[in-house]
Amino acid sequence: MVVLLVPILVTHKQRRYALARILTFVAASALTLALVVSLALLIQGLPAHKDKPEELLRSASVLWVTNILVFALWYWKLDAGGPIGRDNAVGPIKSSFLFPQMARQPADTDWSPEFIDYLFVAFNTSTAFSPTDTAVLDRWAKVTTMLQSIISLSVLVVLAARAINVL
Repeated sequence: MVVLLVPILVTHKQRRYALARILTFVAASALTLALVVSLALLIQGLPAHKDKPEELLRSASVLWVTNILVFALWYWKLDAGGPIGRDNAVGPIKSSFLFPQMARQPADTDWSPEFIDYLFVAFNTSTAFSPTDTAVLDRWAKVTTMLQSIISLSVLVVLAARAINVL
């Protein structure tokens, strides 16, 4: 990640946003792949009782938090053209998520979601296995939230439950 972080920061600082966006997608893809592989390896080791309960619980916690951060990054970067696309939008943004602020009457056309809004959606999706106050509108967002929920469910049910059971 450090190898990718340096070019992302350099290209962003040089205002080469398209290249920075591509590099960010590469980094997010690598993080997502690492998350899924780590989860698979931990689940694979469960029958052999390779990990101590404390290590398993710690690993489950790290995977759960990583799941939230990775998917918040995906939502933030993909929705409505990413942060630059939302900042440059004229009028209401074309978001794949219907945030409560967008449904206010009269509509607040100046409001645009920030990273914290996507982090909140990702946290709720990992905790409740669905978004709570934000409607998911587009298919890519629905598939992504389903994937996040499956990963979170696997972490919480399989790993954390096993660790707590052994404790």
